[in-house]
Amino acid sequence: MKVLIIGGGAREHALAWAVARSGRVSQVCVAPGNGGTAMMGGKVENVSIKATDTDALVRFADEKDIDLTVVGPEQPLEAGIVDLFRNSGKKVVGPVKNAARLETSKVFAKDFMKRYGIPTAAYNVFSDYTSAKTFLDGTTVFPQVIKASGLAAGKGVIVAESRDEAMQAIEDLFKKRIFGEAANEVVIESFLKGEEASVFVLTDGSVYRFFQPSQDHKRIGEGDTGKNTGGMGAYAPAPLVSEEVLKKVEERIVVPALEGMRKEGTPYTGFLYIGLMVDEGEPSVVEFNVRLGDPEAQVVLPLLRGDVVDALEASLNGSLATVNFEAQDRAAATVVLASKGYPDGYETGKAITIRPQLEELDDVMLFHAGTSFEDGRLTTSGGRVLSVTALGLTLRESIDLAYNAVDYVDFEGVYYRRDIGVKALS
Repeated sequence: MKVLIIGGGAREHALAWAVARSGRVSQVCVAPGNGGTAMMGGKVENVSIKATDTDALVRFADEKDIDLTVVGPEQPLEAGIVDLFRNSGKKVVGPVKNAARLETSKVFAKDFMKRYGIPTAAYNVFSDYTSAKTFLDGTTVFPQVIKASGLAAGKGVIVAESRDEAMQAIEDLFKKRIFGEAANEVVIESFLKGEEASVFVLTDGSVYRFFQPSQDHKRIGEGDTGKNTGGMGAYAPAPLVSEEVLKKVEERIVVPALEGMRKEGTPYTGFLYIGLMVDEGEPSVVEFNVRLGDPEAQVVLPLLRGDVVDALEASLNGSLATVNFEAQDRAAATVVLASKGYPDGYETGKAITIRPQLEELDDVMLFHAGTSFEDGRLTTSGGRVLSVTALGLTLRESIDLAYNAVDYVDFEGVYYRRDIGVKALS
């Protein structure tokens, strides 16, 4: 069968890697892909179509007789790519446009959680600077969490520790328009105490299967300091999400969310990402995402035991309960290598060196994000450049192996956090 992966980041490289391992798959097309997927060769090839060019992607799938499409990033989901593919009679993994509002509109998501009693922070919604300022003037409790309602590449959340920081945040969002139309509406919510974790499910709208719980590292600096990023590293399984916590997530979040989506006439299918805050064993939803996370995909996909293509197809034909979706009894860690200056301005076009010793390491995978491969030359093309992933019998072993592998990769200005997984180890 032929599979199309839509997107060009490390998440999509990990998906292409997982899908290509299936004996049922003869060809994997990645649109637009990156330097890493270009270098995979064999059954994997890049297609020069942007992930947001939905009409061209549908035409390509028709022309090439694609059997299954998997949507990686959120932007094409917001644009309704799943609706387009389904209307063309094509199998596609992902939620329809109206269901994707769980991520593409934080206002919708917060109101949805309120309607169905899903635990989350108290919140208020504002559509102009003056009303938000009036609210903050009357607030004495800080921090407050300020969020652009729309998509902002994972960076539209500001944790304001003081009134001054909060005022600056709403000025940036409403007046300076740093996130453009994504901040036409702004959510200001109470700060949730605890520790963050990520839980993912694959669902057909009713049946759901859990990936291993993981933990992302959003901040650019060690010790979770500095600006938010798309994610600087991750590990799985996350000890914070015990069996007891996961049971609460299932009963209080997953089940009511899927039931709510069915009641509202938009059954949710595909990957559902639940960003959690866990405080003394009690989980609350920080946010929903409507796709696999990045860098979490780079740890949860390699831990799957079964054929991921079987599971993806099963999520479309109603047999998800019967497929092998167990995880290996191992741990995984990934370290993101970023360009100097990220998440602000950074230079691209830096030559990347990958030493041959890396390929000799067992249980190590290198997933590309911001890379380009042309004329035999691998260079940087983005802020997050590479994800170095390793598997081990223990979390400590996987983290040590990942950092050992990092030493075999280099480019000018390379930056990475050196404390991925420290919370779990402590």
